Parts: sequence; structure tokens; C-alpha cells
Amino acid sequence: MNLEDREQQLPPPTQGGSLHHHHPRRKNPYQKRLETTASKPRAYVILLLVLAFALGYLSHSHPLLSSTASDVLEHNSFPAPCAEPLPPSDVRRTILSRVFNNTSPWQSFPPLHARPLLLKEWTKGWGSQMPVFEHLIEQVRPRTIVEVGTFLGASATHMASIAKKLGLETQIVCIDDFRGWPGYYDEEKKSLKMVNGDSLLLYQFMQNVARANATENIIMMPFSAGTALGGLCDWGVYGDLVEVDAAHDFHSAWVDINHAFKVLRPGGVLFGHDYAWDGVRKAVHIFARLHGFQVKLDGEHWILY
Repeated sequence: MNLEDREQQLPPPTQGGSLHHHHPRRKNPYQKRLETTASKPRAYVILLLVLAFALGYLSHSHPLLSSTASDVLEHNSFPAPCAEPLPPSDVRRTILSRVFNNTSPWQSFPPLHARPLLLKEWTKGWGSQMPVFEHLIEQVRPRTIVEVGTFLGASATHMASIAKKLGLETQIVCIDDFRGWPGYYDEEKKSLKMVNGDSLLLYQFMQNVARANATENIIMMPFSAGTALGGLCDWGVYGDLVEVDAAHDFHSAWVDINHAFKVLRPGGVLFGHDYAWDGVRKAVHIFARLHGFQVKLDGEHWILY
């Protein structure tokens, strides 16, 4: 009888007792195979490759944050306080000086090369006649309005007419690069004629303002939102009403709202359009939560209180 046969015939240990036979325990076949495989150098190589792949995947898909997450907090920081506020009566003169070399852009407008190309009437916009404008202008009675995202000026000219009706001396600062967006084409008007790469949207905006008899109440800053708002901040130009109606993705809306907030006069109202867009809505609510605002809706517009 061999050792294995004897082992099978041994009685089980009694309760509280133990076997007096000291012999090595048998290893199951799986354990034997595992030890045999692990003993081979090839197993270590494979194991290292698997670990390296897993670590590379995790670090690429889920980048690790620093222990203090200061880099993430920096994303929410928009420092550089703005200059002391100018009197509202100096806003137009300051922009004419800083942007247009003290010359009205409507002087000798339109230029000869653009006259036959401009449309006599084209004030296309989105949500440009909504009641929110009248509600806020009646409530705030603004001396200065800053509009981020103007396109053809439909909402700007509408606000100018409301201010005139209320007997207000309101200056509206329109911020837009007047380039539309890549591939912009309007089926209704078959787009404007392009001249040397210029889509003439700025000239069409100016024509719409002139047609509305609002050239003394509206002044534009034909730059990107960040550049123009940075200029207003540096010069001390603040708005009693500041509207954000530009790009719809989260990051653009987030940056525009934060820069616009810097040029909001204390006691003024920050509002905007396109609340239906996921990116805009997310940016609005994160900003409101960080700064202690409540979000109110008025039609398609959001308002921070």
C-alpha cells in the first residue's frame, strides 16, 4: 500500500482533535499547474506586458488629478480686476477713441465697393424680439447695454427702440467678429456676396443700424468676445445690462459668461439666449452655483438674479 492509499483510509479527525500523522498535504492539479507556469520566465514577461498596457490605458483615458487639484480650480478663475468704471456718458467716446481713431464708423457709410452688394433690408435674428428685452429695460433702465453676439443687429436695434420709447439715453455696445461661422450660408438670402474673403456681415449690420436710425445709440466692437470684453474691462466700460448670445458649446459659453460678468456694473443684470442648448444650460447653472445666483427663465432667455 502506498502513501496515497493509506491517506485515503485514515479516519477523519475527531472534534477538537487532530491527526497524529504528519505528512505533506496534497496539492490539487490547478495549484500545480499555476506554480509550474509561474516559475517560467515567460510568465513574468506576459504579466509585465499586461500591467503596462492596463496602466497606459488608464492614464490615457482617465488622467490623474494633482493632489490639490489646483489645475482644475484654475480653470474656474478669471482674475485681473477691471478698471474703475467710466461715467456712462463717456462710454461711446472711449470706444470711438480706442477702436475707431476718434472717427465715427458711419462716416461716409457705406463705402462705394459695398453699396451695390448690401441688402436694403435684412435683419434676421433668433429670439430678437422676445419680451425679455422690454421686461429688463423697463426694470433696470440701463444707461449702458453690452451685447455679446450681435450678428445682424436685430436684437440691438430692438433694444434701442425700447430705450427710446422709455426716454432713456442708452448706449448699446455690440460685440461680434461679424464673420458668422465656418461655412455660413443663408438659404433665404442666398448669402451676401463675398469680397476678397469678406462676407460683408459687418457692413450689413451697420446698414441695419442706420436704417433703424440708431447710429448714435449703437456702437460695435468687431472683435472676438474675449478680446472685446477684455478691452471693456481695461477701459472701465461696464454694462447695466449684459447679454450673452454667442456660441452654443459649453466651453465658449462658459468663457463668455465669466468675461461678461467682469464688466457687469454692480446692481446690473446678466442674461442670455439659447438656454435650450445643453452646453449653454450647463455653463449657466455651474456659473450660478459658483457665484450664488438663481436662474430665471423668460421665454428662450436665462436671467441671473
